Amino acid sequence: MGHIVLLGMNHKSAPVEIREQLAVACKSAVNPLHMLPHLKDVDELVFLSTCNRVEFLYTCGNLKDGTDEIKELLRVHVGLSASTPLDSYLYVYEDLDAVQHLFQVASSLDSMVLGEPQILGQLKDAYRDAVEFRTVKTILNRLLHKAFSVAKRVRTETCIGSCAVSVSYAAVELARKIFGELQDKKVLLIGAGEMCELAAGHFMAQGVRHMTVANRTIERAVELAKRFRADTVPFDSFLDAMMNVDIVLSSTGAQEPIICYEDVRTRMRKRRSKPLFFIDIAVPRDIDPKVNQIDNVYVYDIDDLQGVIDLNREERRKQAQLAQHIVDEETIKFKTWLNSLNAVPTIVAIREKAEMIRKNELKKTFAQLSGLSDREKEAIEVLTGAMIKKILHDPIVFLKKKAQRGTQPLFMDFTQQLFNLQEDNSDSAMNCDGPVNGDDEDNFLQTLKK
Repeated sequence: MGHIVLLGMNHKSAPVEIREQLAVACKSAVNPLHMLPHLKDVDELVFLSTCNRVEFLYTCGNLKDGTDEIKELLRVHVGLSASTPLDSYLYVYEDLDAVQHLFQVASSLDSMVLGEPQILGQLKDAYRDAVEFRTVKTILNRLLHKAFSVAKRVRTETCIGSCAVSVSYAAVELARKIFGELQDKKVLLIGAGEMCELAAGHFMAQGVRHMTVANRTIERAVELAKRFRADTVPFDSFLDAMMNVDIVLSSTGAQEPIICYEDVRTRMRKRRSKPLFFIDIAVPRDIDPKVNQIDNVYVYDIDDLQGVIDLNREERRKQAQLAQHIVDEETIKFKTWLNSLNAVPTIVAIREKAEMIRKNELKKTFAQLSGLSDREKEAIEVLTGAMIKKILHDPIVFLKKKAQRGTQPLFMDFTQQLFNLQEDNSDSAMNCDGPVNGDDEDNFLQTLKK
């Protein structure tokens, strides 16, 4: 069996000027998977591209030659000049290290924001592309599906993704803790910058369907409203818009508070003191701190949210340790499966030889017993087939177990000699040390399942 290799660059290995080129490459309509037929030393290939990460996962027989081909493919795709010192930005993981890194990526242990969920969806998209381009076979098919199950297990058995670690996410999580479910809540966004945009996305993810945007630049307000199916109000009217909402999130560039004590107090009377929740993520603050003194009004500013974020970051680090244990455990399990593949050619060869002997002997027997009916012949076929399976069952179970240990080569060689398989290699593609050709490649997994 060849090597599993993962080669790439990300936010930790490459400076911002290189990552900017990654971002451009991320948007490219050209998928480098179409180049696989032109790569002599690469057998299987998966390509993952995000704005902060470009990775090639591949299998190859010759480690150096395969890696050189992928490096050149990466250079061309990202658009780096020949003079760019590519190696200084790359990381290369081989075999089990590659498996472990892939599991970490899928589980969001290698992301800029620990525990963020987007990377798993991006990895699934990369796998779908590989399936469409037919660049995955037995090994990477199994590996990618295992990566998805590892990520699911991490999400299920740890809380790594449930702790807010961004200001906008923390703001929405805080609202959810105060109100419980947010589906029936109405939100007013004052400002239409990046922070409000991120918060709008988190609100929508929590089921909010009634949002209103107020921004000094009406074009930007309309753009944001269109994206999140929200309404707009003139910026000068946002105080009156507070009459009909439950949550106000403000993030403008104003140098002085735009919401004052009296503005809120008079409107709370008209609201009949229905609770109003303010999230002020602007610096300087948009909301006068005195507003928090009004009954049934709750104001949280950036410092309040930062305290939540700091606590959650520490909690995510603890959860990451639990997640890493799961990754390590699943890496060992995948190693066991990989090792068991080494026994498959020998197992296939034993079964094929036994089946060939059975058919030859049946042919001789049927020739001597010409009076047998078709039903009788069929019964003998079934009988001898069952005998062969029962006779080979224990040796095959033994081989599968030994394939997972360090003494594997010794037992594989002993088995080939015991069944006299090595002499048959000249007539059939049953070499234990070489790849299985033709339909046998598809039989790898089937053999292991039997």
